[in-house]
Amino acid sequence: MHRKSVRAGVLDIAYLESGPVDGWPCILSHGFPYDVETFAASAALLADAGARVIRPWLRGYGPTRFLSPETPRSGEQAALAADLLALMDALGIERAVLGGYDWGGRAACVVSALWPDRVVALVSGNSYNIQNIPRSGEPEAPEIEASYWYQYYFHSERGRRGLARDRRAMARTLWRMWSPRWDFDDASFDRTAASFENPDFVEVVIHSYRHRFGLVPGDPAYAHIETQLVAQPSIGVPTVAIDGDSDGVNAGTAGHRDHFTGAFDYRVFRGAGHNLPQERPADWAQAVMDARGMALSEPGHRKEMT
Repeated sequence: MHRKSVRAGVLDIAYLESGPVDGWPCILSHGFPYDVETFAASAALLADAGARVIRPWLRGYGPTRFLSPETPRSGEQAALAADLLALMDALGIERAVLGGYDWGGRAACVVSALWPDRVVALVSGNSYNIQNIPRSGEPEAPEIEASYWYQYYFHSERGRRGLARDRRAMARTLWRMWSPRWDFDDASFDRTAASFENPDFVEVVIHSYRHRFGLVPGDPAYAHIETQLVAQPSIGVPTVAIDGDSDGVNAGTAGHRDHFTGAFDYRVFRGAGHNLPQERPADWAQAVMDARGMALSEPGHRKEMT
């Protein structure tokens, strides 16, 4: 495993790479508040299976940095997708298996929907992760609204100050609430929490949770992407969609099936919460290999390019 970095779009993206350099490309993207450590065990399994596994730190996390102080510190879904696409371009990866959950799953879903020719197959925690921002003002059931407390907290100046004051405590609280059956230790948390010290972490997080509710404008550079997402585009690439049955922030996404028009497999990881790859690494790795297998079994499939 090697830590590397590459200039991609508006970022210098740091990433971990494992597996053979000529292996089949697989990019695994983390969520909030997590980092590349979430895929450590599953990446090792995939590397052993012949994958070239790329695990990038998202914008605002770990050693990834913006190239210019003038670039808006946007956390919107279009920016995350643009970063993923820019990373593929910078690494010369024409097509890859994409996997992710939460923020990373959102990036993977957007690229799969809008640039399907760049995607071999998709593994998505919580299924269809593309936000429907025009409908963000529609209330959910009270028990669902209650699970979104942290998002509403971040809408306020009090929430921004709270995150800035103790981002580690916030993250630990969310880990416990979202994965109530995951008995993580201090060392596991500390390895990830170091990524929250990125100088842009707070600004990117706050923008993300305000933009998704239409409370702040996005970066104009990504307006053309956000405009396409208003239509809630379907995803046609082979997909394995996954929920945990003990997820404290997502009640389940079995109803997302209509968003997927290609080969599709929905799975539930028993006893798992929100951090699916770290809680069930072997099952996650198997889902990635199965998704790729679905793609390779399709008539006229194209060979992955490195």
